[in-house]
Amino acid sequence: MSSTDAEQEIIDLSREKWRWMSERKVDSLAVLFHEKAVFVHMGGTMSRDQELNVIRSGGIHYKDAEIQEVSVSIIGTTAILLNRIRLVAVVGGNEVTNPFVVTEVYVQQNGTWKLGSLSFTRLLNQ
Repeated sequence: MSSTDAEQEIIDLSREKWRWMSERKVDSLAVLFHEKAVFVHMGGTMSRDQELNVIRSGGIHYKDAEIQEVSVSIIGTTAILLNRIRLVAVVGGNEVTNPFVVTEVYVQQNGTWKLGSLSFTRLLNQ
């Protein structure tokens, strides 16, 4: 697989992940998320199971991630994707909209990409 094919595969996987998050498809996300994955939010960090539980329960509902820019760098069996997004989410019953750069780190295991880290960095202006 060429670098550009792998980059496109990661971009497509990331888009599908956002869709699964908005549709609360926890079973699909559980397959994608590495067992040791970490999630960094504005309010703290979560483990894989904590992230899946907050999505399942509706504690955070990722309604819509409008992707404005995306880039991918592949280093060996690791892919780093940067998304500049406008995220509409419901957190604790309140709908909020924030501009973020989201860093997604994928690792390749047995020919399959797994999400190892997802970090939200809120942008001050947009």
